[in-house]
Amino acid sequence: MSTKQELLNRLYPEDVLKLSADLTEGEVKVLAQLVELLESKYRKDLNKHWTNCTVPEGFFEDLGKLGYKTNPLLFEGREGAKAPSQLFEFFFTYTLARFDISLVTLLGVHSGLGFNSFLFGGDDAQRKEYLPKLASHELRTCFALTEPLHGSDVAWGLDTTARREGDKWILNGEKRWIGGAIVADVIPVYARDEETGKPKCFIVEREQAGVEIDVIENKIALKIVPNCNIKLTNVEVEESKRLQNINGFKDIAKVLFSTRAAVAFMATGGMAGALQATLKYVKEREQFGNKIASYQLVQEKLAMMQANLTQAMSLCVHIAKLQEQGDYNEVVTSIGKMINSLRLRESVAMGRGICGGNGIVADYDIARFFSDAEAVFTYEGTHEVNSLIIGRAMTGEAAFN
Repeated sequence: MSTKQELLNRLYPEDVLKLSADLTEGEVKVLAQLVELLESKYRKDLNKHWTNCTVPEGFFEDLGKLGYKTNPLLFEGREGAKAPSQLFEFFFTYTLARFDISLVTLLGVHSGLGFNSFLFGGDDAQRKEYLPKLASHELRTCFALTEPLHGSDVAWGLDTTARREGDKWILNGEKRWIGGAIVADVIPVYARDEETGKPKCFIVEREQAGVEIDVIENKIALKIVPNCNIKLTNVEVEESKRLQNINGFKDIAKVLFSTRAAVAFMATGGMAGALQATLKYVKEREQFGNKIASYQLVQEKLAMMQANLTQAMSLCVHIAKLQEQGDYNEVVTSIGKMINSLRLRESVAMGRGICGGNGIVADYDIARFFSDAEAVFTYEGTHEVNSLIIGRAMTGEAAFN
C-alpha cells in the first residue's frame, strides 16, 4: 500500500516545495478519487466538449457524489469542523482547474458565489433549507449580479430593481454573464430596492413566470460554461424568498471577496494544467531529429512555467492558512487573484509558443488553457480593479473614478 507521500508524489509531481504534505490522509484519498474520476470518465472527450461548448453529461452529479463538502474523510482528525479545511479547498480547486478551467469555473459558481450567497445572505431557516441541498448537488445554483451595462461598477450601477408590494417583491431588469443559469434550480438575483436604493437578494426559480434565460454564444474562452443572459419581467418573489442578510453592498462584497481566493486557486491550477500539457507535448514532438524537450530554449521556458507555478502555489497555501484562521482579507485575496492570473497568462503563452502551430488546436490541450486564461484574468475583479483595491489599502485613497 502506498504511503501518503508516495500518493502525493503521483498526484502532484509539480509540487516541488511539498506544499501538499500538510493534507490529511483522508483529504488525499478524496483528491485521488477526484483525479481518478476526471481521468477515467472525462479526459477522453474533454477537448470535444470544449470545442462544441457542451457540458459533459453527469459531471455535476458525479461531483455531488464525491462529497467534496461533506465526505467524512475530510473531517478525520477535524472533529467538530463544519467545513473542509481551506488547504483541501485549495488543492481541490487546483486539481480540477489543472484538468480544465471551464469545469472548475462552472462548479465554482455553484459552490462559491452561489453557495455563499445563501450561506452569508440567508437567515437560519433559509440556510437550513438550502445549504444541505446545495452541498449535495440536489439543487443547483449560480450568482446573478452582473448586468449588460455594469460589471466592475455594479456597486454603483445596479439597474435591476425590486419593488415591494405587501408580502411580495416585483423584480424587473437584466443580468449578463451568469454562469450556469440555464441549468440552475435556484438563482440568487441581486436587485436594487426602489424605495431605499439599497441592494437586496432574491431567490428566483428558473421556470418562474417572467424569467427568460438564453446562453451567450461565440465565446473564445470558458466554452464549456453556459454563460447566460437573464431577463426579468415583473417576476414575483415572496418576502420569505428574500435572503434576509443581504441589505447593502458590503454584504455583497463579503460574498465576493470570500470567494476571490478561489480564483487565485483556479489560476494556479490552470498553470499546472498548461505545464502538464506542454511537458506531454515536448516529450513526444520531434524537430531536427530530436525530441524538442532536449533543446535549451524549450527547457528555459519550461523552467519559467514551473517557477511561476511554484510561487503561485506557495501564495495560495499561505492564503488558505490565513482563511483557515478566519482571516478572509480582501487585500490578500486581491493580491492572489491579481498576480496569479497574470502569471497564468504568462505561462500559457509560453506553453502555447512551445507547442507551435499545434498550440492553437484544441486536440493538444494547451489551447484550452491559453484561451481560458483570458477569462480568468478578467472575472472576479479585473486585474485593474484588484490593483485598485490593493492601492486603496496602501495609500488610503480610492482611485476607482
